[in-house]
Amino acid sequence: MSDMRLSRRGLLAAFAATAITAAPTASNAFGFLRGAGDIRRIRMYSGRTGESIDTVYWIEGKYVPEALKEINYFMRDWRNDKMKAIDPRTVDIAAASHRLMETNEPYMMLSGYRSPETNAMLRSRSRGVARNSLHMSGMAADLRMKSRSVNQIFAAAAACNAGGVGRYAGSGFVHMDCGQVRTWRG
Repeated sequence: MSDMRLSRRGLLAAFAATAITAAPTASNAFGFLRGAGDIRRIRMYSGRTGESIDTVYWIEGKYVPEALKEINYFMRDWRNDKMKAIDPRTVDIAAASHRLMETNEPYMMLSGYRSPETNAMLRSRSRGVARNSLHMSGMAADLRMKSRSVNQIFAAAAACNAGGVGRYAGSGFVHMDCGQVRTWRG
């Protein structure tokens, strides 16, 4: 499949709205969500823990606190079960990118929050791990999909123009964060 070609207007509209106009299908969506207008949803699974998440985390201009707690737990450091609040802007970037790719396949999350201990251990094994990684601040996620190439995921995330996007083709994932807008190849 070739790289996606998207208009700037289409990208901005998709990122600004990140809306699903149909009633939510997430199993934990409350009854009052039926027929909701502007909602945002994130779908991911973890190959490390076997857990998955499919949740509506934004409704009509407001984040849903219960959903954010669920996301924080799902994106915890699986090596030691430490948690940190995940910056919702990172979730927004992932959700907007997902919507741009027009797929129902959930992301496979490789890394969300990383404790300083985990980051130091990974850094000792790889030059590609930043000393002050945004993963330690709950501001980053490393994601992949079976149905989309690294280049396609990268293009969708970069099109959001809302944070850092790293392409790690050799390892088959894309890094997304809500830090400064920048792109790189790892």
